[in-house]
Amino acid sequence: MAEKENSNDKQLAISKIYLKDCSFESPRSPAIFRTSEWKPQTNLNLRSSHADVEDNFHEVVLTITIEARDEDKSLFLIELQQAGIFEIAGYEGEEMQAIVGSFCPNILFPYARETIAAMIQKGGFPEFVLQPINFDALYLQAKQQQAQGAAAEAH
Repeated sequence: MAEKENSNDKQLAISKIYLKDCSFESPRSPAIFRTSEWKPQTNLNLRSSHADVEDNFHEVVLTITIEARDEDKSLFLIELQQAGIFEIAGYEGEEMQAIVGSFCPNILFPYARETIAAMIQKGGFPEFVLQPINFDALYLQAKQQQAQGAAAEAH
C-alpha cells in the first residue's frame, strides 16, 4: 500500500481528456468544390481557459478557431474546444499559472490538431496540417503584455 504523500509534495496528473465542443461550417459547399483553383488564406485564433473543478482537480480548455477564406468568401470555419481535467497539487502562484497557461494546453493541442485535421478532410477539403505551437512562448508573451498594461495604468 502506498504511503500517504506529504502535503508539500507536488503532483501533476492527467485525469481525463475530452472534446468539449466543436463545429464545422462550410457555407459555400458544394459550389466551392467546383472551382479548380485552391488558394485559401487561413486565420488561426487560439486561447485557453482554466476553472477549478473540485479539490485539486482543474479543467483546462483549449479553444481553437480556424477560418479559411478565398478573397472575401468563407470556405470553412472550425471552432473547437479540447478540454482536460488535470490533478494539480502543491503548486501555487507563478508555477500554477504556468502549468494551466502553458503545460496543459501543450498536452491538449495534439488531440485538437487531430480532430481539426479529420473534420477538414471529412468536409471534403485537402489535407490540412496545423503547425506546432510554442505555448511557452505564448504564455510568456501574454505575461509581458499584462505587465506592460499594468505599468501603463500605473502612470
